[in-house]
Amino acid sequence: MLAFQLTSFDSAPALTEIPKPQPAAGQVALQIEACGLNFADLLMAKGTYQDTPTPPFTLGMEVCGTVTALGAGVTAPAIGTRVAVFGGSGGLADYGVFPADLCRAVPDNMTAAEAAGFQVAYGTSHLALTRRAQLRPGETLLVLGAAGGVGLTAVEIGKALGARVIAVARGAKKLAVAQAAGADHTIDASEDIKAKVKALGGADVVYDPVGGDLFKSALGACNREARVIVIGFASGDVPQIPANIILVKNVTVIGFYWGGYLAFNPKALTESMAELMQWHAEGRLRPHVSHILPLARAQESLELMSTRKSTGKVVVTP
Repeated sequence: MLAFQLTSFDSAPALTEIPKPQPAAGQVALQIEACGLNFADLLMAKGTYQDTPTPPFTLGMEVCGTVTALGAGVTAPAIGTRVAVFGGSGGLADYGVFPADLCRAVPDNMTAAEAAGFQVAYGTSHLALTRRAQLRPGETLLVLGAAGGVGLTAVEIGKALGARVIAVARGAKKLAVAQAAGADHTIDASEDIKAKVKALGGADVVYDPVGGDLFKSALGACNREARVIVIGFASGDVPQIPANIILVKNVTVIGFYWGGYLAFNPKALTESMAELMQWHAEGRLRPHVSHILPLARAQESLELMSTRKSTGKVVVTP
C-alpha cells in the first residue's frame, strides 16, 4: 500500500510503498477514506511537536475509515463499521491500524471528509470553551486565527454557547468565511486589534491558536476577569506573558492541549464528542472543508496550511 512517510527529520516526507499493516491486540485495521490535516502535522514533520513519533512513521493524525480487521481481544467496532479515530499518526495512507477504544462510529449524515477533520478541531474548541474558559451566554469571545482549522470551530461553538463573537483573520476572503460561521464582528489581522476590540466593548474570553503579536494585542483588549485560552502558536512565536497586565486586570491565562486528555481524562473527551455529534445531527454545526486532495498530493496539502491558503480543514483522500 501507499503511505506518506517521514523517514528522517533531515528530509521531507514522501509517498512510499510499504507493507499493509496488521492489527495488534487492542487494535483495528481501517481502510482509510479520508485524513484530516492539522497544524500539528507540520510541526511533526519537523520533529518539533510534543508527541512526535520516532521516524520512520506515517503522518496524519485523524481519519475516517471502514473497519477491515480486528486485533486480538477486540469485539467492537465490528468489521464493516465506518468510524472516525484520532490516532496521532498513520492517517496519510491507504490502510492504517488504530486503537479500537478510540474509534467512534460515524453517523450516516456525516461525510468522510467532515468526519476525518471533526474530532481535533471541534473537540479542541468545545472543551476549551466549556471546560476551561467556562464561556457564558452574553459574554464576548475574541477568536484569533478565526478562519483556520480550530479557529473557525471556535466561532461556531462560541455562537452555539450564546456568546457574541469577534473574529480576527487576515484578508477579506477569510473574514467572510468567519462571518458565515456566525461571527458578529470581524477584524482584519493587519488592523489595530487592541483598539478595534476595545471599541466593541473588550473581550471576556480570548481563544488564541496563533500566539505572537496577536496574543499581545488581544491581551491588551481584555476586560477585567477575562480568560485567555492558549491553544497553540501558528505564528511560530511563543509569547512571553506580561504578569503585570494579568495582575492589574485580574486576567486568567489558561493552557489547553486536547490530546493531553487522552492520557489523564479520556472521559472528558468522550462526553464532549458525544455532545458535538448531537449538535451536528441537529444541524447546529456545519464543518467547513476548503480543500480535498488525493494522497498523491499530500505534500501540496501540507503546503496549503503552511502558506495560510486554506480555510477550515484540509482533507486528503487515498
